[in-house]
Amino acid sequence: MTNDIGAMLRERLQLAPPVPVAFERGDMTAFDGYTRQRIEYRGLEGDIIPAFLFMPAAQRARGGVVVFHQHNGEFHFGKSEVAGDVGSPFQAFGPALARRGLAVLAPDALTFEDRRGQVHGVEPHDYDWLQHYSAMSYRLLDGDTLMRKGLDDAQRALSVLIDAAGLDARRVGIAGHSYGGYTALYHAAVDPRCRFACISGAVCSFDTRRREETGITLFEAVPGLAQLIDTHDVLSAISPRPTLVVSGSEDKYSRDADQVVAKVAGDFITELRVERGHALDQARFDAIVDWLAEHATSDWDHRIAASPAAAQR
Repeated sequence: MTNDIGAMLRERLQLAPPVPVAFERGDMTAFDGYTRQRIEYRGLEGDIIPAFLFMPAAQRARGGVVVFHQHNGEFHFGKSEVAGDVGSPFQAFGPALARRGLAVLAPDALTFEDRRGQVHGVEPHDYDWLQHYSAMSYRLLDGDTLMRKGLDDAQRALSVLIDAAGLDARRVGIAGHSYGGYTALYHAAVDPRCRFACISGAVCSFDTRRREETGITLFEAVPGLAQLIDTHDVLSAISPRPTLVVSGSEDKYSRDADQVVAKVAGDFITELRVERGHALDQARFDAIVDWLAEHATSDWDHRIAASPAAAQR
C-alpha cells in the first residue's frame, strides 16, 4: 500500500524519475569546523538552482542531509538562513550538522533568495509574494503544479548532494521545517533514496486545516489532492524508513500531528511533540540535529531490511 501511494503521487504529478545532475562549484569559505561552498545546477525548466554545500573540515563526511528552508513570509531568505547568516538561529542546520560530520546541501526554493526574478540576495522586494503566487498560478493554467516543480528540484538536490560530497547513498536523508517540512514530507514519500526524513511543523490533516482556516501552502495546490489522500497517507508512504515528526500543540500547521501519526502503521516514526508554537526553539533545534546526526551515521539499511513493512514489499 505504501508503495502504491508513492507511485500514485508520482503518476498524478507526472513527476519524472530522479536523474544524475551536473553541477558547478563556486567559491569556498572556511569556517570553524566546516567549509561552505556555493553550488549551482539546472532544474528541469533550465533554471539555475543555487545552493550551499556544507562539509566537515577535519574529517570525511559520514553521511549527508538535504535541508529545505522554511517560508516564514520571507522570500528573501533561503539557503542563507540555513547557513546562519540571516533569520532565525534555529534554522542554521548547515553549520550545526557539518560540525557533527555530515555533508549538507541547502538549495534555494523557487522564488526564494537567489531564485527571485526581480532581485537576488537577502533584501526583500515588493514583488516577492506575487512572484511566489504566480509560480503556482501560471503552472495551474498550463495543467501543471508547483508541487511537481518543487519535488523535481528536491530530487535533483539529493542527486547533487550524493555526487558533490562523495557520499554513500545509503546514508543520505532530508529535513525541513514549515515550508521545508512540506517539501520533505512529499519528497520522502516519492523518492526512496531518502533513507531518513525529518519533518518539522508540517504534519496536519486537511480536515483540521480546513476547519481552523489554516492556509494551505501553494506547494500543495494540486487539484483533487485531498480527495485522493490525507497527510497520514503521505507519511505512510515513507515507511519503513526512519522518520522524525516534530510538532507543537500550539502550532496551527501541526495542530493534530499526534493524531495523524497515530493513524500510521509501523514503528518507523519518532515523534517529538512539545507545548509550543510554530517557530523552532533551542530544544527542538538540538533534538533535530542529534536525530539527523545519528541516522546519517548509522547502518539503517539493516534495520529497514529487517522491518515487517519491508518484508511485505
